Amino acid sequence: MIMTEIKAYAAASKEDDLKPYKLERRELTPDDVKIDILYCGVCHSDLHQVRNDWKNSVYPVVPGHEIIGKVMSVGDHVENFKEGDLVGVGCLVDSCQECSSCKDDLEQFCENGATFTYNSPDKHLGGHTFGGYSEAVVVDKKFVLKVPENIDAKAAAPLLCAGITTWSPLANWGVKKGDKVGVIGLGGLGHMGIKFAHALEAHTVMITTSPDKSEDAKSLGADEVLISKDEDQMKKHAGSFDFLLNTIPVGHDMNPYVGLLKRDATMVLVGAIEPLEPLHGGGIVMGRKRIAGSLIGGIKETQEMLDFCGEHNVVADIEMINIQDINEAYDRLQKSDVKYRFVIDMKSLKES
Repeated sequence: MIMTEIKAYAAASKEDDLKPYKLERRELTPDDVKIDILYCGVCHSDLHQVRNDWKNSVYPVVPGHEIIGKVMSVGDHVENFKEGDLVGVGCLVDSCQECSSCKDDLEQFCENGATFTYNSPDKHLGGHTFGGYSEAVVVDKKFVLKVPENIDAKAAAPLLCAGITTWSPLANWGVKKGDKVGVIGLGGLGHMGIKFAHALEAHTVMITTSPDKSEDAKSLGADEVLISKDEDQMKKHAGSFDFLLNTIPVGHDMNPYVGLLKRDATMVLVGAIEPLEPLHGGGIVMGRKRIAGSLIGGIKETQEMLDFCGEHNVVADIEMINIQDINEAYDRLQKSDVKYRFVIDMKSLKES
């Protein structure tokens, strides 16, 4: 297969910084779209994968799954996209298209293994996939998304992961106008959760351990802020929430949050992919409450989310960086020193 060499940034091992790297992209197949990458968001998953925190990294790792770009060229069988279109690529670039999950537009749960944008087996070239910290990417047309032209393209990048991760549970559990929704944790995911719940006209409550985040939460659209360390506040809100979106990224005690749910209400976890502290069964038995999980979203749902963002002008709060500053950005990400998502300007890579 003919390939094209492009510039990227990669980590050679878990101890290494990200450095300039040359990788090869496949030439277009009839079903492919070739995308010139303009912006790429920086996700906490990128950091986990580079550092091999999940023990599944294959090196070299070229991270990046919050990709915004312009179509450069399309294969002969591509009808929905043309040169110059503003498009996005999220966490998925392929799936089997045949299992029950794929047929239900839930490619992220592909029973034969979804192909993720980086660090997944590459069925075209062999080896593994390389992500958006690069000049260009070639993606199957089914996994390319149309980005509304009226929203800020660079601030749209994090919608492809942080956005869909928080939108999917709100949509799946039918959050609607007037519902009381709590968003637990104010980071890259939490800030999108607040924006979406507010845009859906829910009564939106930011739930945080940090009183100093109150002002930010309200500026993002929260109607109230609940400080979870304050026992009186927690008692006041007990049994009153229709839905809780839990974005805490590490293991934690869920028992206090379960107490906030109404009868038959649900708390959905989107952050903690690790063991959690013991849960008292009584908290969910008494009130028929539910704890669930959610992983990104399928392509159809991601497109619906982008369309909603176009209609309601919802984008992420971002800090732009050059690719040359990515290692410093990772250090800051580890300290939660970003409001609320880094986005790489890929011009800095192309001109290097």
